Amino acid sequence: MEPFGAHPIGYLSYGADCRMYAILVAEGRRRPAGDVPTDAEKIELFDGMGSYAGTYTVEGDKVIHHVDVSWNGAWTATNQVRQFKIEGDRLQIRVHSLEDGRPALSTLLWTRVKG
Repeated sequence: MEPFGAHPIGYLSYGADCRMYAILVAEGRRRPAGDVPTDAEKIELFDGMGSYAGTYTVEGDKVIHHVDVSWNGAWTATNQVRQFKIEGDRLQIRVHSLEDGRPALSTLLWTRVKG
């Protein structure tokens, strides 16, 4: 399952204060034709992204994102449980979900940005 294509772009940040944010946009996401997107362009842009922010806790190999604000209001005030593994500068996040009523598993590979 690759809802944002094989090579989406995004950032995932975990702070020492236990706050986090995530933003992910689709590979090849098209820009609107003008400065103000049309309604159709807004739908396409919304469908090609995901983002949320809140706090997090870690329990064993699971990180729980306690969502305060989200691009999809249905996620606001929910807990998003993710399985994770860290290897060097790479973070693997596994997301269990339902797609068309069937269980689905997505794996996101994040690489640490070094400043």
